[in-house]
Amino acid sequence: MVALVYNRWANKGIMDKLLGFIFTALGWTVVGHVPDHVKKATFAVCPHNTWKDFFLGLGLRAKIRRNIGFFGKAELFRPPFGFVFKWLGGVPVVRTSKENIVESYAKTVVEAEDKLFSLAPEGTRENVQKLRTGFYYISLKANIPIIRVGFDFPKKQVTFGEPFMPSGDFEADMKKYFVPFFKQITGPHKGWIKNYENDKFDES
Repeated sequence: MVALVYNRWANKGIMDKLLGFIFTALGWTVVGHVPDHVKKATFAVCPHNTWKDFFLGLGLRAKIRRNIGFFGKAELFRPPFGFVFKWLGGVPVVRTSKENIVESYAKTVVEAEDKLFSLAPEGTRENVQKLRTGFYYISLKANIPIIRVGFDFPKKQVTFGEPFMPSGDFEADMKKYFVPFFKQITGPHKGWIKNYENDKFDES
């Protein structure tokens, strides 16, 4: 019964319309865009400062009408509530003992169709001195671009950076693409930005 109600709502797009309306009604705007030809990419979203980020992401997805998802353990997608994670954009990742987490996620990306994968490189709402690198190496291994996404709460703007392909040199790409972009996002800046700007990539 629950699944039937879900399907009726999802098929009509009622929830997406509602979320898109709330996104706009709360004063949020989108700066930049995701090019139409980019069918698969990693969204690197920063800063992650509040629990509201998840709901802002749902509103953004509804607003730009793109298939944005996130990774989740395969166990989360089992009945009776697995459909909820699917609706939220979750993509189940099946891990084997022979694969590390990056390989498992990259394999999932390669097998997905027309999907943008959202990840928070900071990994926590606390101040961090360096980013988790999984998002970068997943993109590199899956051969898909990275799109920087800035959540600017003071301006109520979600800003998209131009997609770029990871070169394999994490430090160089962070200095070239991440530091300049996320420095312009207003609000609290976490320690990693200054560290990376000053070639400090091993700060704990």
